Formats: sequence, C-alpha cells, structure tokens
Amino acid sequence: MNYLKWSDKYSVNVTEIDEQHKKLISLVNEMYDAMLVGKGKDSLGAVIAELVNYTVYHFHTEELLLQQYNYSKYNEHKEMHDSLSKKARDLKEEFEKGNKPTTIDVMLLLTNWLNAHILVEDKKYEPCLYYNKVNG
Repeated sequence: MNYLKWSDKYSVNVTEIDEQHKKLISLVNEMYDAMLVGKGKDSLGAVIAELVNYTVYHFHTEELLLQQYNYSKYNEHKEMHDSLSKKARDLKEEFEKGNKPTTIDVMLLLTNWLNAHILVEDKKYEPCLYYNKVNG
C-alpha cells in the first residue's frame, strides 16, 4: 500500500529530476509499508542511510542543472538543500549513536521534504529548466 503516490503535481517536467523524485517517494512508501507490518524500526537504519546517500546524489544533479541554466534563485535553493542534507545527516548520526529516531520522525522528514520542498521550491525552477531544455 502506498502512502504517497506519484502524480503530475510532483513533476518539474525534467525527466531526470522527476525520476529521482519518484525514488524519494518510494523511500517514503518503503518506510510506510514497514510500519504497517510492525517492521518500521527494523528498516529504519537502511532507509536513513539510503536517504542520506540519495540526497547527496539528487541535490548534486539538481544543482548542476540549476547552474547550467542560470537559475536566478540558485543560492537560495542550494541553502535549502544544505539544510535538508544536514537534517538527514543529523538523523543518521543520532541513529548510529543509538539515539534512534522514531519511524514517525523519519516519515515526517521525508513527507515534509516532498510536500514542502518539491511542491513549492522545486516548482519555482520548473519554468527556467523546462524553457532552457526545450529551447536550448
């Protein structure tokens, strides 16, 4: 059962970025499915590790495109990425120290990221990237 389902509302009309956003949605759903069967804590470490690794990869991809197409709000967007990356790293560090966050904390981080960051902040760069990819 999916907690979040991919829809066009998440699309920024850049295939590479959309595919990466789909992967993030699958991480949320993986955690949710594990929680439904009482295995949330068992999968927490793997999901956190994958989240940290994937944020590095995804943000790097996105930032390269934003720079390539001279997105005017690149610095502000990168600051948001840096903040989200720090939250993910802090979560991983706390987990590794034995201060395990709840599965709800991880779900909230991922869900808020998708809903606040992708639906609001990433949508702001959509016209810039889409226009340049089509006309570039």
